[in-house]
Amino acid sequence: MHQAEDGTVSQGAVESNHAGYTGTGFVNLDNATGSYVQWTATAPAAGTTSLTIRHANGSSANRPMSVTVNGTVVNAGLAFNPTGAWSAWADASLSITLNAGANIIRVTSTTAYGGPNLDKITLGVAGSPSPTPSTSPPPGGTPVGVNGQLHVCGLKLCNQYDRPIQLRGMSTHGLQWYGQCVNSASLTALATDWTADVLRISMYIQEGGYETDPRGFTDLVHSIIEQVTARGMYAIVDWHQLSPGDPNANLSRAKTFFAEIAQRHKDKVNILYDVANEPNGVSWSTVKSYHEQIIPVIRAQDADSVILLGTHGWGSFGVSDGRGPSDISNNPVNATNIMYTFHFYAGSHGTEYLDALNTGSNSFPVFVTEFGTQTASGDGANNFTRSQQYLDLMATKKISWVNWNYSDDSRSGAVFTSGTCPSGPFTGSSKLKPAGVWIRDHIRTPADDFPTS
Repeated sequence: MHQAEDGTVSQGAVESNHAGYTGTGFVNLDNATGSYVQWTATAPAAGTTSLTIRHANGSSANRPMSVTVNGTVVNAGLAFNPTGAWSAWADASLSITLNAGANIIRVTSTTAYGGPNLDKITLGVAGSPSPTPSTSPPPGGTPVGVNGQLHVCGLKLCNQYDRPIQLRGMSTHGLQWYGQCVNSASLTALATDWTADVLRISMYIQEGGYETDPRGFTDLVHSIIEQVTARGMYAIVDWHQLSPGDPNANLSRAKTFFAEIAQRHKDKVNILYDVANEPNGVSWSTVKSYHEQIIPVIRAQDADSVILLGTHGWGSFGVSDGRGPSDISNNPVNATNIMYTFHFYAGSHGTEYLDALNTGSNSFPVFVTEFGTQTASGDGANNFTRSQQYLDLMATKKISWVNWNYSDDSRSGAVFTSGTCPSGPFTGSSKLKPAGVWIRDHIRTPADDFPTS
C-alpha cells in the first residue's frame, strides 16, 4: 500500500478537508491536463498483479487518468466516475505487470478537469485492507502542539510562551537521490519512535535537483511539509545550494521557490526557511546581499516564521575560509526574526570550530541546521567524543540542531543501513548504523524541555 500523499505530486496539493481518507491526507490534483501522482513500488519478483486506486470524485463527470508503469502506458483513460461526494471513496482497479525490484507507477490526468482526489494505491488483491501507521502522539503533545509559532527572542529560539527552547531532529538527504526514505512509515517513526522535533527537507538545486524539474520538486516539498505537519513536527525548508557556492547564482530560482512555499504554507506555525545551505568561495558581504534580497520575498507572504541564514565558509561562520564569527557580528543582516546557521562534522572540525560556535552564539542567534559525527564528507570514522562536546554546548545554550542524514546512503553518516528504504523498519535500532544508534539515542534522551510558563 502506498499513500497518495507519499508520492511525488505535480500540480496538486496534499489536503485533509474531506473525511474518510486513510493515512495523513489525500492528494487534490489541480484542474489541469497532466497533473499527476507518482510512486516507487518494489516487487519481490516480476509478474502480474492488481493495482487498486482509492479515490473520491464529488463532481458530476468522469475524471479519467492515464496509468503508466515504468514509462509504459497500461491504461490510457482509466475511468474515475462520480462517487457522490468528495468524502465518498471508491476503488478503481486494473491489472499491471511489474519488474522485480523498483517500479515507477504514475497516474496522470487526461482532461482539463484534472483527476479525482486520490487516497492511496494498493498492489495485490483489490480492496484488501492495509494497516495505516499511527501518527500519534496526539497533536496537543507534539513539539508543534506545545510550542506553537516560534520566534527569535534575543539570542534564542523561543516558543509561543516566549520561553527559549531547543529543537532536535534530522535532515533528509537530497530528495532527488533518497526521496524513497521520506515516506509515511519513516516520518511516523521519526515523530513517534525517535521523538524528533524537526525535519529538515533538503532540496538540492543542482546535482539533478530543483533546476531539472522545478514544478515536480516544489510539489514534492509541499507534500513532505504536509506530512511533517500532520505529525506535529517542525519543517525546515532547505534551499540546498552547494555548487556554485555563491547563492546569488540561484537567486532568481530561490525567489520563485520561496514565494510559492511561503504563500502556500504561511498560515502554518511549524515552518522555518533555510534559505542558503552552505555558501562557499565568497565573502560574507556577498552572502549577506543574497539574504537581504530573499528575505523580503518570504516576508511578503509570511510575516511570522523564522528565517535561517546560511553563513560563509560552508556554513562555518567563515572559519573554513580563515575568517570567523566577527564577520557576521560586525556586519549583521538587516532583518528581524532571523537566525544564522552553523554546520560542523565532528571527525574533521575540532576546537577551532567548537569555539566559533560558542563565540558566535554569544553575539547572534544560531541554529545548527546540519552536523555529523564523522568527517566533513559525511563518511569515515565517527568521533562521538567530540560530537558530545558539541551537543553539551548546544544543550547548555539551547542551540537547536539537525543531524545529517536520515537515509540509507552507503556512507557512515547516513543513519540507516543500505537497503532499509523504502520498506524499513525505521523504528528501533535493528537497521541503524553506529551513527544512527547514537543520534537516535541523543534525540530521545534527555527528553525535550519545552517550558510553557
